[in-house]
Amino acid sequence: MADDWRTETLQRMRKLIEEAVPGVVEEAKWMKPSNPAGVPTWSHHGIICTGETYKDYVKLTFMKGASVPDPAGLFNASLEGNARRAIDIRRGENVDAPAFRALVQDAAALNEHGKRAARR
Repeated sequence: MADDWRTETLQRMRKLIEEAVPGVVEEAKWMKPSNPAGVPTWSHHGIICTGETYKDYVKLTFMKGASVPDPAGLFNASLEGNARRAIDIRRGENVDAPAFRALVQDAAALNEHGKRAARR
């Protein structure tokens, strides 16, 4: 992973995920020769989201994002699918921290309860 704005962005989002769901588990998954470090994956009763760095953005993909309420409109990628939704963060962009934490909490609740997450 490049040691630049993408690394900093992923670190900032990692901290928000950990704040949102105490005890969340982070693992590296899907290791391959082109990405020996793997993909950071956060789980709580199932995968919440993954974090990947690309040349022009950091992508956070929520496995069940289509079933998670997003009143702040954070999801801006992978909107056409039936299950996943993603947030692409480009250089200089900031994500609304409280809204992101709520999104992560709702995704974790969906995993835990197995039904559409309800807004608190």
